[in-house]
Formats: sequence, structure tokens, C-alpha cells
Amino acid sequence: MKRSKILGTGHFVPDRVVTNFDLAKLMDTSDEWIQQRSGIVERRYAEDGIGPADMGAEASKRALEAAGLEAKDIDCIVFGTLSPDLQFPGGGVLVQHKLGISDTYIPCFDLRNQCSGYLYGMQVADAFIKNGTFDKVLVVGAEKHSPALDHTNRGRDVAVLFGDGSGATILGAVEVEDDDPDAPGLLEIETHAQGEYARELMVEAPNTIIKPWVRQELVDNPMAFPSMNGRLVFMHACSRMPEIVVKVLAKRGWTPADVDVFLPHQANLRINQRVAKQLEIPEEKCHNNIMKYGNLSAGSIPTLLDEVVRGGQVKRGDLVCMAGFGSGFTWGSILYRW
Repeated sequence: MKRSKILGTGHFVPDRVVTNFDLAKLMDTSDEWIQQRSGIVERRYAEDGIGPADMGAEASKRALEAAGLEAKDIDCIVFGTLSPDLQFPGGGVLVQHKLGISDTYIPCFDLRNQCSGYLYGMQVADAFIKNGTFDKVLVVGAEKHSPALDHTNRGRDVAVLFGDGSGATILGAVEVEDDDPDAPGLLEIETHAQGEYARELMVEAPNTIIKPWVRQELVDNPMAFPSMNGRLVFMHACSRMPEIVVKVLAKRGWTPADVDVFLPHQANLRINQRVAKQLEIPEEKCHNNIMKYGNLSAGSIPTLLDEVVRGGQVKRGDLVCMAGFGSGFTWGSILYRW
């Protein structure tokens, strides 16, 4: 049978570092306040003229290099973002062009699943590979949050959490016998959604509900900036992530004790600490990089994965578990045998 195997990983973050002290000059906040509530120390902001597709292409080039592949070897691109370069077309075709593979006419898919975008993207890519549609799929998560954040007191609770960056993963088809759980590759993926909470974490405008969808009053209207019911989001993230990790492990008859490397979405260090505690996953197995990047939404998990791989913190045979939660509400988990 066919299984999806990670052939290469890569990530890219902009050079510009924005510290908590920098943000304290723009709004009434402090390094202590931000670290206490989120664990974030700094994040990266991309310069004008650089979009998610640019960062996604750079992360993809590094993933290709790690895999020993060329861009022309890719059969399909799945691109996840909540902050697209353009309203349309999607960013996947922009990445395709920036990689120089437009002449091969490979299909490109965009996913708008926010912080769960990478998990959903991996699920789509895995399905394509298992059913034989494609052999090598590039999954990209990229975000440029910074231009859409409200850097005033009105938006400080959200603005301090997000940064810019991208991660990429190349999945390829390999043959395994009898679904061997010890053979390298993607073992299980589980994704969920609960739309009744869609408005608890959103950007309300511009939208197509009211016309014209771009109006002068939106320039100064909080509808145009991210809004979040922080307490509710925190509560749901702390319950949904452990729940789905247990569920995806149970498919193989395993428990959290079997996990060697845990890679949670980087939305809030306090959430990840609480989730790891509920799952009884020791600190040395739970990896985080939110301290230096903030929340990269769709780029969060693939960036963390690449850092762990390049840092030698995952070894052959390790059971890797990824989990995330975000706007929608959407959430998911992946089990991967390294």
C-alpha cells in the first residue's frame, strides 16, 4: 500500500525582529505582560512588497534542497494561509510561478483554514498520494499578519500575538507492507470543525455580505482588524487539542505515552504547556518556538517541524504527533513515524 512520507522540510522568516519592547512604544503594553500571557518575546515582520507567497516560495526552496529535488519534480501545490497576497487568485499559483514551474501546469490548491491550514493541507496531500493522483505534493503554510494588525490600544490583545513567516513540507509516495506502523510515513490524520464559534476569532470586513465591500468607514473601523474572544479561544484550544490527540492515537491503539516528539501549533505557550500537562507529555518531548516567532498561523507547525528536523531533535523511528487549533473553530492532529 502507499503511504505519504516527508521528503523534505523548510521554513523562512523575515529578517526584521520586532520585540515586545518595540510594541510597547506603540501601545500600552509591556514585555512582562506579553510574556506572562503568551510566552512571546519577539516576532518577525516582513517588509513592504513581500507577501506570503514570497515567503512560501523561499520555504519551499529550502524544502526542495533538503529533499534533493528540483521544483519541476513537484506534482501539486497545496497552499494554506489566512492572509493571502491577493483576494484572488489564490497564493498557490503565485508560489508555483515564483518556483519557476508554471510551464508544467501542475495544479495548485488554496486552503483558508487559518491556524489549522497546514494540518488540513497535509490531509489533502495525503489523500492525493494514497489514491495515486500525485506522487510528490508540496504543502505550504505562509502568513503576513503584520499589515492587518491594529497596533493601537484598541487592538493590543491580538496584535502582540502574531508574526510573519512560512513553512513548507514535501510529501512523497512510498510503498509499505500491511500498513506497518513502524515503517516511516504518515500514519493518521484527524481534522474537525465547529462553525458555531466562527465569529469568536475573525476579521469581519471587508466582506461580500454588505456592498460595497470596501467602504471608507472600514479604514477606521475595528471590523477590519482581527477580533478574538480570548478566554473562549483559550478554553477550547486547551480542550480540543488533547481530545483530538487522544483520538488520533487511539486509532492505532496508542496513548500519549507513546509519543516521542510533540509539535503543537504555536498560538500561545500557556496553551501548549497546559495541553502537554493534560496529556502527560514531558517538557522535553514538547517543542515550542513561539517565543521568537509569535503565532504564524498556517506557517506555525511546518516551521516548528523544520526547526526540529534541522536541529536533530527527531530521529529514525520516532513517533511524531502534531496538533493545532484555530479560527473556525477548526482543529486537527497528525501521527507520523519518522
